[in-house]
Amino acid sequence: MTQADTGFTETKVEEYYVQEEPFYIPHSDEIELFTAAYNEQIPVLLKGPTGTGKTRFVEHMAWLLSTQSKGTVRKHGKAEGIPLVTVACHEDLTASDLVGRFLIDTDGTRWSDGPLTRAVKAGGICYLDEVVEARKDTTVIIHSLTDHRRTLTIDKLGQMIEAADGFLMVISYNPGYQSATKDLKHSTRQRFVALEFNFPPPDIEKDIIIHESGCDEETAVQLAKLGEKVRNLGDYGLSEGASTRVLIYAGRLIKEGVAARRAAQVAVTWGITDDPQLQRSIDEVVTSIFP
Repeated sequence: MTQADTGFTETKVEEYYVQEEPFYIPHSDEIELFTAAYNEQIPVLLKGPTGTGKTRFVEHMAWLLSTQSKGTVRKHGKAEGIPLVTVACHEDLTASDLVGRFLIDTDGTRWSDGPLTRAVKAGGICYLDEVVEARKDTTVIIHSLTDHRRTLTIDKLGQMIEAADGFLMVISYNPGYQSATKDLKHSTRQRFVALEFNFPPPDIEKDIIIHESGCDEETAVQLAKLGEKVRNLGDYGLSEGASTRVLIYAGRLIKEGVAARRAAQVAVTWGITDDPQLQRSIDEVVTSIFP
C-alpha cells in the first residue's frame, strides 16, 4: 500500500512559523527591498561574510511579512502567517533531501515531502543557507521555482507542483570565503536579486551586542571597536574578520565575570584563526582596547 504524506499538516506547520519578533536592526534599505521582492515573487540572494546577520534577517522578514499577511486568502488556502523552512546546505545534501522520498514503515510504503516541497505547498519562504556547499546537481532543482514557471517537479511521483502564493526562494552564501570550485553558478545566481550584507557600523553593532549579550554599554562599545580593528587586519592575511557573533560571545563571557581580555582572546583571537602570527596581532589589538 502506498499513501501520500504531504508532511505539512495543520499540526506540523506550526513549527515553521516565527512566533516572536527576532531582534534585527536594519543597516540600510534591506527591509524595503526584500518586501518589494516578496510582493513581486522575485527570488532573493543574500551574500556577505559569516556573522553579518543574514539568517537573522530572513527570520525577521518571515515574522514581519507574516504580521502583514494574516487573514489574507491565498490560492491554496487561508494564510495564517508565512512559514519559514530553513535548510543548512552541505556537500552531502541530495535532491531527495530537499524534495522528499519514499519511506517504509509498518503500514507499507509512503511518500514524505522534503523541506523544499513543504515550503512550496504551504506558500512559505524556503531559505537555503550557504547554498554553494550543496552539490550543483542538487541546486539545479530550484531553477524552475525561480523563474516564471514557479513549479517543482517531483520525478519519483511524476508530479509537477505549482508554488502556492506566498512562496519565496531565498539563498545565501559567503562569496569571500568560497573557493572557485564552490562558487555559485551564473545560471543560478542570475535568477535572484542580490542583497549584500556587511558588518554593521560601530554604533549599530554596539546596540546589537548590548541586546544579544546583556553586557553593559561601555563593554559593548569596546567590543564593537575591537571588531572594527580586527577586520582591518584583512590586509595582513586574515581571511575572516571578527563577526558580530563572536563579539556577542565575548560580551556574554564578560557578563558572566570573565576578564575582558581573556574573554576576547577565547572568543575572538582563538575563535577566528589558528595562525600564531595573526593571533599575536589580534592579541595586540585586544590589549590596546582592554589594557
